[in-house]
Amino acid sequence: MKTTTRLIAAAALAACSMGAFAQKGETVKIAWIDPLSGLMAPVGSNQLKSFQFFAEKFSKTNPAGVKFEVIGIDNKLSPAESLNALKAAMDQGVRYITQGNGSSVAGALIEAVNKHNERNPGKEIIFLNHSAVDPDFTNSKCSYWHFRFDADTSMKIEAMTTFMKDDTAIKKVYLFNQNYSHGHQVAKFAKENLARKRPDVQIVGEDLHPLAQVRDFSPYIAKIKASGADTVITGNWGSDLALLVKAANEGGYNGKFYTYYTGVTGTPTALGQGGAGRVYQIAYNHYNMGGDIGKWMGEFKTKFNDDFYTGSVISIYSALGEAMAKAKSTDPVKVAAALEGLTFKSYHGEVQIRKTDHQLQQPLYMTVWQKADKKYPYSPENTGMTLAPVKEFPSYVSSTPTSCQMKRPG
Repeated sequence: MKTTTRLIAAAALAACSMGAFAQKGETVKIAWIDPLSGLMAPVGSNQLKSFQFFAEKFSKTNPAGVKFEVIGIDNKLSPAESLNALKAAMDQGVRYITQGNGSSVAGALIEAVNKHNERNPGKEIIFLNHSAVDPDFTNSKCSYWHFRFDADTSMKIEAMTTFMKDDTAIKKVYLFNQNYSHGHQVAKFAKENLARKRPDVQIVGEDLHPLAQVRDFSPYIAKIKASGADTVITGNWGSDLALLVKAANEGGYNGKFYTYYTGVTGTPTALGQGGAGRVYQIAYNHYNMGGDIGKWMGEFKTKFNDDFYTGSVISIYSALGEAMAKAKSTDPVKVAAALEGLTFKSYHGEVQIRKTDHQLQQPLYMTVWQKADKKYPYSPENTGMTLAPVKEFPSYVSSTPTSCQMKRPG
């Protein structure tokens, strides 16, 4: 009887142990849904390589012991194509998706994931947002199944205008943005924050242009020059920023640019030696951070002859590994619960996924375009230039409140 009891106890213990570590060795597929064609293809290609590069790294080190596999799907920067991509991913049994290029796309995916999860219990999907920064996604449109690892526009503008308010040379600002939700939000929050922090500053012009369609920005630069603006605030990214700063260089505009995405594919080359001391970027990482991310940037450049800049990729894998270990499962229902309120270490220190709205709380950095030197040596796109840090904003400074009323399952 004693032997039988010991065998039963051992079997029960083994079963518990298997349940606790059921995810070890399991492959977690992540569908990457972003552009691989059109004007924004270079950005998408870089980010797909980034996700695949770090999938390999984190598959070896994550505490859950899982293997990450990334499936890249070209959405052509289209909400409709993205919904087709989501269906294709689900047909392959994918339970995790990531996207970030275009808040219009992100909005469509959030809605589709919400509907799918409500109608298909047991087949839930988690949306890991790496770069779509419309504040509505963690406010009025917040979703239990959506987690954002970039800083939203309200956070970036909060930090940006806190930096700008002390620059008395800024007197006239032009708002220049892409004509979709992201661009609208940049303009909205810039106006609100400047009115509060620098009521003396004039908004002397505002333009919204089609996303990823304009090839010649010289007419816009002529308007900006004619307005007398000494500063431009723009949330433009990809070709829309690269071609804008190229036109500014060629058109002789000598004002300052406050941007989100100067370090992203194409823009460093477009700037070249121009814009030194005049082009600023607010972001959650930069090229000269050193430490692990500095080492990984070097490895990425050696492997792909390209620059790694989407630091949210690292935070996504870090969070997933921690959450899956905590949940002892790869089931999205259990992992979503573990991600809520999760505090974890990423490349820029300890960060937290705010439970209220699933917005990552993290530091932000203001950098300026200048010549690379011994102190700040990393040169994106081999330009001989770099983005040098001038101000760090801790999480509590860059954080902004949320109106999210989260609807949780059950």
